[in-house]
Amino acid sequence: MLLLLCALGGSAFAQTPPATPAAGVPAANGAAAPAPGAAPAAAPTALRPFKDIIKDAKELKGFFNLYQKDDKVWLEIRPEQFDKPFLFTYNIPNSIGERGLYGSQMGGGHQVVFHKIGNQVQLLAKNTDYYATPGTPQAQAVAQAFSDSLLGSAPVLSSPHAESKGILIDASALLFSDIPGYSTRLESAYRMAYAIDRTNTSFSKLNVDESLTGFLVNTHFFVPRIAAAPLVPTPVPMPTPPTTTPDPRSFFVGFYYNFAALPKEVMRPRMADDRIGHFVTTSFDYTDDIKPKTSRHFVNRWRLEKKDPTAALSEPVQPIVYWLDKNVPEKYRKSITEGILEWNKAFEKIGFKNAVVAKQQVESDTFDTMDALHASVRWFVGADVGFAIGPSRVDERSGEILDADIGMSDVFARGARRMVGEDTAGQVASHQHNGDCDFAHEAAMEMGFAMELLEARGEVDMDSPKAEALAQAYVKDVIMHEVGHTLGLRHNFRSSTIYTLKQLQDPVFTKANGLAGSVMDYIPFNLSTKGEPQGEYVMSSLGPYDYWAIEYAYKPIEADKEKDELTRIASRSTEPLLAYGTDEDSSAALVSDPDVNVFDLGSDPLTYIQKRLTISRELWDKLQTRQLKAGDSYESLRRSFEYGFGQFARTVPLATKYVGGTTFLRDHAGTGRATFTPVPVERQRQALKLVSDSLFTAKSFVFTPELLSRLGVDHFQRAGRSDISISARLLGLQTAALDQLMSDVVAQRMLNTAEKLRDPKKVLSLHELYGNLQASIWSELSNGAEITSARRNLQREHLKRLSNALIKPTATAPADARSLQREQATQLLSAIRGAVGKPMSPESRAHLSESLATLNEVLKASLVKTGV
Repeated sequence: MLLLLCALGGSAFAQTPPATPAAGVPAANGAAAPAPGAAPAAAPTALRPFKDIIKDAKELKGFFNLYQKDDKVWLEIRPEQFDKPFLFTYNIPNSIGERGLYGSQMGGGHQVVFHKIGNQVQLLAKNTDYYATPGTPQAQAVAQAFSDSLLGSAPVLSSPHAESKGILIDASALLFSDIPGYSTRLESAYRMAYAIDRTNTSFSKLNVDESLTGFLVNTHFFVPRIAAAPLVPTPVPMPTPPTTTPDPRSFFVGFYYNFAALPKEVMRPRMADDRIGHFVTTSFDYTDDIKPKTSRHFVNRWRLEKKDPTAALSEPVQPIVYWLDKNVPEKYRKSITEGILEWNKAFEKIGFKNAVVAKQQVESDTFDTMDALHASVRWFVGADVGFAIGPSRVDERSGEILDADIGMSDVFARGARRMVGEDTAGQVASHQHNGDCDFAHEAAMEMGFAMELLEARGEVDMDSPKAEALAQAYVKDVIMHEVGHTLGLRHNFRSSTIYTLKQLQDPVFTKANGLAGSVMDYIPFNLSTKGEPQGEYVMSSLGPYDYWAIEYAYKPIEADKEKDELTRIASRSTEPLLAYGTDEDSSAALVSDPDVNVFDLGSDPLTYIQKRLTISRELWDKLQTRQLKAGDSYESLRRSFEYGFGQFARTVPLATKYVGGTTFLRDHAGTGRATFTPVPVERQRQALKLVSDSLFTAKSFVFTPELLSRLGVDHFQRAGRSDISISARLLGLQTAALDQLMSDVVAQRMLNTAEKLRDPKKVLSLHELYGNLQASIWSELSNGAEITSARRNLQREHLKRLSNALIKPTATAPADARSLQREQATQLLSAIRGAVGKPMSPESRAHLSESLATLNEVLKASLVKTGV
């Protein structure tokens, strides 16, 4: 089972494709592939003797024995190995380096069995999600209700071995297929039906020992032809073919398949508690019908047992070992090691010494860190990549973590040193990785913004030891986060609120306490405004929440005392320093908790937002007067300029969460705190004013023509006209805020919060929200000021949303929202009529005349369509 540890969403790896190419896709020889699910051709009736097939072949003894001769590989399955569960996994050590298709990535996995039907051997993924006590009638009912999945199959080639009684199958028949479902990912990236070419697919490496049999398959994907571009551009732009391969019709992807033994003794599961953020293994127990729910949730954790159970501090029987792959750059190995070992502080608190170990793989080591026996940290690169990821796999019977492979992109280190190199600008791409834990574009932009600001202030010379130290500190911070995921910890996006901004400006305080309650948050660089004291820039150690989460998952507890002790540990959830909120809490539609965010900092998020916007404007102000050295590229100015907009794009949406916002707590009964508490109306108004002042006033963004005329580009990476439009950048920020504030979801949120308050004066009404927006956006109608081009664009976008709400209301639009928007439209119509006759430019007059005509038509159309 693959756990993408920073996300809830699945991935294409979760699919179970047929063992053969898709129906209708040409095979390597040009013939059409069989239909999905069709079995390979039946084996000949007369089986060849085992010894004849392996004559002159090299025997590789392991978990499953292999025999290799030239390019042929046979796998032996003994009678006792049939129908016995084992772990089957697949990783992607090498790929094509763009659009989410990267090397050094952990793939998926299943608990599987080999099952023999006649002369056909099936590789079956067992359905472990549904359970009942074996031997009971309920177990039979579960087996009948929920199906296993066929991952692949191969014909039996040999008669049984004279001594072992094992039979042989052709490993290529089983594994030269798209078990990982990679063709779906390729089609998603390129909208082309790439298929596997079995003829040019081969085994690159075989690894065997008593616990593992591994195959590295160099899989050739191809498409017969690249379609010509359409003569007329499509409404939705089509993705280009691969740009990182010599020929986009052909490339190789490496799949590392592992057949590994499951633990002989199943680890005792530990039940999860929703007040603490652990990844869980969920199954549904149908043994009885007494409990209200069938679901059960086991904490995902490594098996950690003391060598000396009586000692207060003992080394573990088997530590959690992370191997740094050979491909990790030497200069970052020390920081990565420190990030891994930092977690030992939490384990020491619960009695383990050296629970976590970091080792460096050297050239003489023959094992592959992509196998199922070595947790690892691997480096990877790509043309558009910038993220780190910390996935792991578990024993689905208990939640025991069996393997983990942290992926670290070089853009983290490159960006932490200085994201101003001419060759790296294009690498800061907006990468989406199916919801995986990746700081991606956001983290890269955060690093770039911080480094540009510190250089502009003269506080950090990018070639100085201080810059090097900051780079190493950031790498350590990232690794602590990803190791936390591989230890079983989920994100904690509420932890950034436990300290005040004043405390975070104190370097002594931040050195001792960190910046937040947990390294499992997405913490921005801790940047003070100019002239203020400066605390540590990044997290340098664990937070109090991290110690608590490790205690719950790993503290040694006797079985008969476990339930009470876990209840005691979890009951500390009301302590302020242990505040917890995770991914679904930060992004829930109808419950918007403004305290659960990515990339915020401090106990007052609104103050942080205002501070970040002030710092962004500081960077812009410095750009207006910055003098480049002779020969420097103007592209550096543009990058700094874009970083400022990136900060607005990230922080302003945090303020919109306050409007109709609700604090959501995970408390259990007895704490005296409510689960849902509406955000105080004063805070909602403060947030709404912040958004309006930042985006909807006439003086929100003012830049000198001299700066705008110098915002150059990297001419080696960009084609065509590369001018920059402030109006377009600004409009993008404004429309994103309008889309949120005028959405049906926010309207429903505001109506919901009103139900939880007895005093109507404590409610921010929809009437106030819509009126505030309209007054800010159309302020020229009352003050008589000239309506600039940027303001006209904003007013058109507001009018467009108002019109759509009246003419084409969605099925989810609250009736109160529609009626209030009609009232706003009527008031706006009257205000425009009163302003049309005033002196103004021809452009403004035309704009108002058109808006007047639009509103007239909209109001008439609405009356007809709604039947009023």
